[in-house]
Amino acid sequence: MHGHQDFIHPLFSFIPPMMFPSIRPAWATAAATLALAHATLLPNLSLQAHPQPASSNTATSATDWKRNGVRVMSAKQLDPTMPYPTPGMDRSTAIDVARVGAKKIWAGTVTIQPGAKTGAHHHGHLESVIYIVRGQARLRWGNQLEYTAVAGPGDFIFVPPYVPHQELNASASEPLDCVLVRSDGEAISINLPGIKAIDQPETVLWIDPIHPNGGR
Repeated sequence: MHGHQDFIHPLFSFIPPMMFPSIRPAWATAAATLALAHATLLPNLSLQAHPQPASSNTATSATDWKRNGVRVMSAKQLDPTMPYPTPGMDRSTAIDVARVGAKKIWAGTVTIQPGAKTGAHHHGHLESVIYIVRGQARLRWGNQLEYTAVAGPGDFIFVPPYVPHQELNASASEPLDCVLVRSDGEAISINLPGIKAIDQPETVLWIDPIHPNGGR
């Protein structure tokens, strides 16, 4: 059997033998107890606090990624059939619930012929993003379509929910081709034939902290 000094934990080894001789044995006993706890309890606590992660293969081994993975929809596979057509606009569906199981997004293409325009409409609770691929677009919006803005190739257009709006092809010779994305897997388009558009809409530029003079 060894003396107390043999059990001194490193945390308490800084106490020289000649210092506090009356309490050093108590320190040594406490150190031995701490060392035993460290050896027996902490490994178990560590395992409980940081459980080993499950293998990544275990979580996905039952998923059929061939049929439930990435989908590539070619241009020839777009569906021109729309449940809610808008007069003056040709829409085709690429991504939706029925085609790929998308529950939170709809994507497709839009074409407006030269000089043509759509009827006034909105898309319910959905947010919409339009990307101009070719041509010149003019947007009008508001209760009387009293506001307007233009967009060209490479530009993005954001349409918030429930905003009455109208798309126009600003070119008399070139089709307007766009990519359209909406925030739901279902296509919603509500026509507003009762809107009476004013003759002279107000031009509105995109203004934000980094574009104080408008985006164009």
